[in-house]
Amino acid sequence: MELDLEGPLADRAYPLLASLVTPRPIALVTTRSPDGKVNAAPFSFFNLLGSQPPILGFAPGDRDNGTPKDTVLNIRATHEFVVNLVDEKIAEAMNQCAASLPYGDNELTRAGLHAAPSSVVKPPCIEESPVSLECVEWGTLQIGGNRVVIGLIKRLHLRDELFDADKKRIHADQLLLVGRMASPDWYCRTRDRFEMKRPA
Repeated sequence: MELDLEGPLADRAYPLLASLVTPRPIALVTTRSPDGKVNAAPFSFFNLLGSQPPILGFAPGDRDNGTPKDTVLNIRATHEFVVNLVDEKIAEAMNQCAASLPYGDNELTRAGLHAAPSSVVKPPCIEESPVSLECVEWGTLQIGGNRVVIGLIKRLHLRDELFDADKKRIHADQLLLVGRMASPDWYCRTRDRFEMKRPA
């Protein structure tokens, strides 16, 4: 079967693609407006893009009425944001942050999460998140109705027990992130893992 996402199924591209490319990591992005109001919103069109320099990207869509989301407006004004990763402990709180609130309302308060100071950017980290990545906007690409925000990762915060200081590695078995599955409401845990050695 062949589906034309530029033709009759163009309006179904999001639910089709979001149900196929899974699991996707979740970026719970915190931003701050020019007048200091904090916003938090989850995005699953997100991933790391490189390590030299460390960069990531996420794609915040528009609201249903076609206006940019608060995350976009804040990054456009301040060029800073924090990506907070989502584990099983804060999955429900992350979902609460997806609610459409009036501009300036604090999703962290609604979700029962707490802001923690960042080191080099003004938007806060989320205290309950296992990992937070402080970012400065490198640029935003506008491709049709899509936008991709690319961030330079300036600082990485993580729970002490996740870092092996001797080996300078992450204890990945203790990082129990959740992933986004099929649209609209499906998620997965990342406990079921297997190892495959890379061929020489």
